[in-house]
Amino acid sequence: MNAAEKTMKRNNIIFNILSIIILAVMFFPLYWTFVTSLKYEQEIFRVPPTFFPSRINTASYLAQLKSGDFNMFRAFGNSAIISICSMLIAVLLSVPASYAIARFRFKGKKFCVLIFLITQMLPVSVLLTPMFIIFRNMSLLNSYFSPILADATIGIPFSVLILKDYFASVPKELDDASRIDGCNYFSSFLRVFTPIAFPGVIVCAVFSFLYAWGDLAYGMTFIQLQPMRPITAGIFNFMGQYGTKWSYLTAFAVVTIIPVTLIFIFMQKYIISGLTKGAVKG
Repeated sequence: MNAAEKTMKRNNIIFNILSIIILAVMFFPLYWTFVTSLKYEQEIFRVPPTFFPSRINTASYLAQLKSGDFNMFRAFGNSAIISICSMLIAVLLSVPASYAIARFRFKGKKFCVLIFLITQMLPVSVLLTPMFIIFRNMSLLNSYFSPILADATIGIPFSVLILKDYFASVPKELDDASRIDGCNYFSSFLRVFTPIAFPGVIVCAVFSFLYAWGDLAYGMTFIQLQPMRPITAGIFNFMGQYGTKWSYLTAFAVVTIIPVTLIFIFMQKYIISGLTKGAVKG
């Protein structure tokens, strides 16, 4: 083994060790949350802390199945309805909008892109009051429509900014080839460009869903009826119903992140390819 191979082998070992350390640091909060949810309250505050519960406590998870002020299945259903509908609206509107911005020339094109960028910079607290007034005047408060539309306003600008680079990277020769085959602009968009941008569409759908799933401000502000609130609002009910019981709160957090974890596990291939393929234009 020559010096270059020894150096490469040593560097690989060092990088592997660093990767394991970084992975352990990143996953430790998740592990600690899960372990805390299985502990009794006395053990949670024990000094020195225990890295695994001496007695398994499942009451924090069983409490979520009871029919009380907060019902996990009902909250899951509310969040699923809001997230899926918001995702569909974001994808259905952002895909043709990004195609038009990328493939056509029109006045105000740069201004439109600038508006989408500005909307990404505005905090949710700035938009809550005007949205509340609008939805109140439209009689949409205490309905699923208000958080669905509000969450879609977050997903649409992000999706447009991601997908416009996909459509812009497609060679113009494909336009000419589709015209020769008898396609008009609409059929060319559906049959040629949309399949090419499919990884980007998946990325936009996933992130739009996650935006809506993790939303708390819109769900708490626009829906005052507890049975209709999303799962993110359940933590407040837990704190009010059970006090600050960390085993219950961490158990609730574990249940809440399960859909997010599953999405990233099964969709990571599409997410990675979708974020990288549209990064280079040409």
